[in-house]
Amino acid sequence: MFDADTTSTCFKVTIDSNIAHIQLNRPDAMNAMNRAFWNELPGIVREIDTKALARVIVISSTGKHFSAGMDLAVFTDGEGVAGAPSNDPHLRGEAFRLHVKHLQDTFSCLDEARIPVLVAIQGGCIGGAVDFVSACDIRWATRDAFFCIQEINLGMTADVGTFPRLCKLIPEGWMRELAYTGRRLPAERAREIGLVNEVFDTHDALMAHVMETAREIASKAPLAVAGSKVMANYARDHSIRDGLDYIATWQAGMFAPPHMMQAFQAKAQGGAAQFEGLLPLKTSM
Repeated sequence: MFDADTTSTCFKVTIDSNIAHIQLNRPDAMNAMNRAFWNELPGIVREIDTKALARVIVISSTGKHFSAGMDLAVFTDGEGVAGAPSNDPHLRGEAFRLHVKHLQDTFSCLDEARIPVLVAIQGGCIGGAVDFVSACDIRWATRDAFFCIQEINLGMTADVGTFPRLCKLIPEGWMRELAYTGRRLPAERAREIGLVNEVFDTHDALMAHVMETAREIASKAPLAVAGSKVMANYARDHSIRDGLDYIATWQAGMFAPPHMMQAFQAKAQGGAAQFEGLLPLKTSM
């Protein structure tokens, strides 16, 4: 069984009933994303995904705020690009670009995981945390939650995923207003424009709904769920014609009548189908 408690300083991870629950676990620091965060999250997600340890991932947080965003020490603590031993701005620029791509990959692993990633948001979701939740499949929030593209308030352009992803989730005008002004987007308005699916009065009610949804997803045929995520992501990134062609190609190899028969039989008998899970992936030869 996966045990993150001995390997992670930023997260608590539990896996039960095919649901992996990843909790941000630095409430005293408002769950700011320090250097360990960026190294630990992709390792946790990829282990769950490649070893097929769960059928759905739930991400939540602890304390008053979901996350205060990136700890700026990631850029300035002497270990990152800011401390690179060169006065050549071109060499430093090339190294900085790869550093940013490394940070981007931390959240891309959520988008690229075979299984859905659900996120529950309370309090502040600030700066890099907006990049974080934008890479998840579905978002819900408490009524006190708010979102802020904080980077503009710090004199920089958001660079870890806000623009490529957020403009696919909310109307472009809203994305530009938030990015140019650094204003807070309250939870209710986030729901109105489609950033979150629903808003809840309390954190307990939020988590109850998210976990209920996770259990429902985990009960479905894993191959069909994985295929749905692949198709949704492909359709988002391509034209309608390309998306139609790709789903036809996918179905040519992945269409699974035995899984459909299991679903039909379970429905007829008033029970739950017992589907085989996704297979672990080979990570080395």
